[in-house]
Amino acid sequence: MTEASTLSGVMAAVATPMTPDLTPDIGRWADHCRRLLDQGCDALALFGTTGEANSFTADERMLALEALIEDGEIPANKVIVGTGVCALPDSVRLTRHAVAMGAAGCLVLPPFYYKKVADQGLIDAFTVLVDSVADDRLKIYLYHFPQLSGVPLPLRVIAYLARTYPETVVGVKDSSGDLENMRDILRELPGFGVFSGSDEFLLPVLEAGGAGCITAVANVAANLAGEVMSHWRRGNLKGATDGQDKLSRVRAEVEAYPMAAAVKAVLARLDGSAEWLTLRPPLRPLSAAESDRLFQALDSLHIDLISPR
Repeated sequence: MTEASTLSGVMAAVATPMTPDLTPDIGRWADHCRRLLDQGCDALALFGTTGEANSFTADERMLALEALIEDGEIPANKVIVGTGVCALPDSVRLTRHAVAMGAAGCLVLPPFYYKKVADQGLIDAFTVLVDSVADDRLKIYLYHFPQLSGVPLPLRVIAYLARTYPETVVGVKDSSGDLENMRDILRELPGFGVFSGSDEFLLPVLEAGGAGCITAVANVAANLAGEVMSHWRRGNLKGATDGQDKLSRVRAEVEAYPMAAAVKAVLARLDGSAEWLTLRPPLRPLSAAESDRLFQALDSLHIDLISPR
C-alpha cells in the first residue's frame, strides 16, 4: 500500500462559531483554530459534522474557507475540508475549491440521501469526483459515519478506491464507533491513513497501525489527545495509556449530549463567551440544566481542558 498520506496525529473536527445572524464568525473561528494548533492538534478538519457543515450552502462554505485562510492566517496545509454533499456536482465544486485553496485534503461523505445503494454506486460517485476534479494535489479522506449519514462505506468500497487511486484516496475517518472495522481496514490496507472519529479509540487505532483521530472533543481536549500522541511518538506506552484514560473519560461525559451543542457549551464556558452557543436550526443549544450537569461532570474529573483563547 502506497503511503501517500502525509497527515497523522490529532485533528479537531472544528466547531464553527456563528454570529447572531447565523453566519460564520470568522474572527472567532480563526482564533479557535490557532488555539487548537497551539495546544495539541496536528491539523484541523473544517466543515465536518461538528462544524455543522450540512447547515451551510456551498457558497457559504467556500467564502468562509477563503476568509479563514486568507484573512485568518491559518496554514492551508494544516487543514482538511469537508466537501461531501448529496449533489455530486456540488461535491466536485467544493472539492475543487478546497484544492485550489491549498487544503491538505478533503473529507468526503458519500452522497447520503439515497439509502441501501449498491457498492458499485458508491464507487461510481467517488470515481466521478476524482476524475472531475482531475488534480494531482487532491487527497481524499473518506468519511464513514453510517449512524448519521445512513450510507456506510463498506470495506470493499474503501479498498477498491484506495487501490485504484493510491495517490488520491489516502485515508478514512471512521466515526462508526466500531474499532474492529478500523482494524479490518488496516489489515486489508496496511499504511492507509485510518483516523478514528471517536476519541476513545485514538490509542487503539495507533496500535493497529492507524494515523490518529479526527474528533469533536478535540475542540476542548486537544491538549489531552496531543498528550497521547506525544507519548506514542516517543515510544512511551505507559504515558500514552494514561493520557488515553483521561481523554476517554472526558469523551464519555461530552458525548452524553448532542455533540455540536455540548462542544459549543464547553467552549462558551472556557472562553466566557456566550456567542459560542449559537447553532443553526434545527440544532439547538443545550438547556441550562443540561449545561450545568455537563459542567459538573467534567469538573468532577479534575482534568484540565484546553486553555481559554
